[in-house]
Amino acid sequence: MPIRYAPTPGLVVICDYSKGFKKPEMVKERLGVVVSKRLPHRDGLCTVVPLSTSPSRSGVKYQCKVELPIEAPDPYPGKIKWAKADMLATVGYHRLELPYSKRDPNTGRRKYIQIKLPAQELEKIQIAMLFALGFEQFAEQLIVDKKG
Repeated sequence: MPIRYAPTPGLVVICDYSKGFKKPEMVKERLGVVVSKRLPHRDGLCTVVPLSTSPSRSGVKYQCKVELPIEAPDPYPGKIKWAKADMLATVGYHRLELPYSKRDPNTGRRKYIQIKLPAQELEKIQIAMLFALGFEQFAEQLIVDKKG
């Protein structure tokens, strides 16, 4: 069931990239993290960074390892994911739904799970996004400021 409300940054969602996108764009359903807040006059849209179970082969700075606070359900098992910040996309809520576990044995309905990334994990993705968008100087400054 598609999301009907403005998701908050850090919320893990299932994003359907299978319709309207073509390779080399993301073209399948996968977990993603909402990275934008609700913007005035932009109802129904949010920006999502897809998550992968495979690490980057090249160690690029626009992809980063993140740890979910709880195990993701099948078919996306595990707590460790890699954010593909170079593949961020602004999508309509109709493409998004919450991850879900097995169906309730009594009602047959899906059991939806709200997974929210901790602030430090979301910040890693935001820094990777800066690298992906070519704003290396800002990303590097944030890294220096964090070290303090």
